[in-house]
Amino acid sequence: MNAPGRIGAFFDLDGTLLAPPSLERRFIGYLMARDEIRTANVARWAAQSAKTFLGSGRGAVLANKYFLAGIHESVVGEWEKTIAPGSLPLLVDGIDRVQWHLERRHRVVLVTGTLAPLARAIASHLPCGVEVRATELEIGNGRFTGRVSGAHLSFEEKARVIREDAAGCHLDLIQSFAYGNEMSDARMLEAVGNPAAVNAPWRLEREAQKRGWTIYRWTDSRGIKKRPTNAVLTPKEAR
Repeated sequence: MNAPGRIGAFFDLDGTLLAPPSLERRFIGYLMARDEIRTANVARWAAQSAKTFLGSGRGAVLANKYFLAGIHESVVGEWEKTIAPGSLPLLVDGIDRVQWHLERRHRVVLVTGTLAPLARAIASHLPCGVEVRATELEIGNGRFTGRVSGAHLSFEEKARVIREDAAGCHLDLIQSFAYGNEMSDARMLEAVGNPAAVNAPWRLEREAQKRGWTIYRWTDSRGIKKRPTNAVLTPKEAR
């Protein structure tokens, strides 16, 4: 029998546990409503995005957070207070799956490219015991600089974080689980023995079918099914 505590369950957030729009876009909407984002920052963000995309591709664009430059870090706490309990469109099937892992004493970790302060705020709306690994922001004098601290958690970085977490917590990755909804999560899914594609677009779904990964269709917080639910356990899960 598998030893409890040696199994990890790694979840992407946006599109996997949280229905669109993404958490970062929700936060941007809040900032714009408060007139916190300066026009100069948007222009700088757009220029830097164009430059980095040409030079380094999509990963570098995702790491560009210049629209946040100069905004005080305390605004995240103010934004969090506006989130009423039960108001987030969390995918019910996904939250049930998180709980399923916790009940089996698996280590449950959010591995997300979203901004770490936002991910930590949302973790309080998830079942107790969920850890967070997300994109950290650089802060100077209590204000965001517009740069990330370290790497943006996407593509290979997600897999690296999973391997690092597994080594530090003595997890058996062959017995562990991962859940993601985009091709940018594929490397994360490859890192474990029980990968699952959630509400996947056609490219990831095709990849999952080719590799024999589990495919889930999870519902939103109002119980509206996006597509027929696939909750069949793989042989590895059924053990």
